[in-house]
Amino acid sequence: MGIVNIEDELHEQLRRAAKCSFRSINAQAAYWIRLGMLCETNPGMNFQEIMAREMSAAGVAAHPLGMDPA
Repeated sequence: MGIVNIEDELHEQLRRAAKCSFRSINAQAAYWIRLGMLCETNPGMNFQEIMAREMSAAGVAAHPLGMDPA
């Protein structure tokens, strides 16, 4: 594991995002890094499509709000 130097303002944004996402600062940074990598390697997909694909690959049955899963 290494150390990454980031700007103070970005660290503050990480801290705030981590708090409202119920993640540690490190987990929030890892989430943003992974999401950024997925976005860069799948430029034809939007955020919702990427997340739906990743949730499906993880075996999570996510249904849009207002839709009956049965």
